[in-house]
Amino acid sequence: MNQSVAELQQEVESALSELEFPQSPVRLYEPIRYMLGLGGKRMRPVLVLMAGQMFGRKPSDLMPAALAVEVFHNFTLLHDDIMDKAPLRRGNPTVHERWSSDIAILSGDAMFVKSVQLLMACKGENHAVAMEVFLQTALEVCEGQQYDMDFQTEEEVSIDRYLDMIRLKTAVLLGGSLAIGATLSGASKEAVNHLYDFGVNLGVAFQLQDDILDVYADQAKFGKQAGGDILANKKTFLLLTALSSATGHEASSLNHWLSQEEGSYDTGEKVQAVTQLYNTLGVREQALTKMEQLYSKALQDLNAVDIQAEKKLPLRELADFLMAREN
Repeated sequence: MNQSVAELQQEVESALSELEFPQSPVRLYEPIRYMLGLGGKRMRPVLVLMAGQMFGRKPSDLMPAALAVEVFHNFTLLHDDIMDKAPLRRGNPTVHERWSSDIAILSGDAMFVKSVQLLMACKGENHAVAMEVFLQTALEVCEGQQYDMDFQTEEEVSIDRYLDMIRLKTAVLLGGSLAIGATLSGASKEAVNHLYDFGVNLGVAFQLQDDILDVYADQAKFGKQAGGDILANKKTFLLLTALSSATGHEASSLNHWLSQEEGSYDTGEKVQAVTQLYNTLGVREQALTKMEQLYSKALQDLNAVDIQAEKKLPLRELADFLMAREN
């Protein structure tokens, strides 16, 4: 009988806690242990294991590959925090704040090396293909991060480019996790491709939902500051859609709020004004439509995987759970 998502999360957490790193140099390995100990949902390694279970592999068989994905993911978060100058990660000081940026960079580099070593520990006839998927995915995540940084200074960013950025920065690792688990489990190339596309489309849909929730969710339920993206002038699907469709008074008002220096306005007033512009322009509805289209595509790919329907049910239930956040 296959293990549930919660059971797989517990197994991943336990395996992470047992990962061994040298004691010296202390300031190289202690930040890695700290970063991996900050918690998280561990969804990416769980996807590796879920894909394996679909094709008859036990979680223990693929745990090194699952840990490889999770260590890589945390490496990207560690370096992202440096680039974003973020003070906190999951409510705790970031590695560069607790130690230094130089230490954080080097510890992150070591995490990437460790992730490759872990994947190499998963033996099998398709091991080389899985490694190719992993390395290509890793490269694309870096590309997505660069595009995200580029967008901060570019005046005009198209909606298509934004969608491609979040595909690379966030979604390909979900698809890659499924592809790695399926590949190492002997799935056909067609099945691997469908699972990959399922993960990617689900990942982009999830990010669009995040964009929507940042503005429209109940703050108490969502756990984030309402309108944080608006206050940061972050180029989300909502803002880019508004910029592409606003004319006349709406365009002038939107550009007014975007041009205001931080500290020169009442934050609540800005969030309320920009949200009202979004409502007038029908931006939320457009974002929901795009999100639903991508989710539908994801489910089509999952349905196309040529195995018994009951073996696909856990992934379907996980997808429904991920997309069920209140907006």
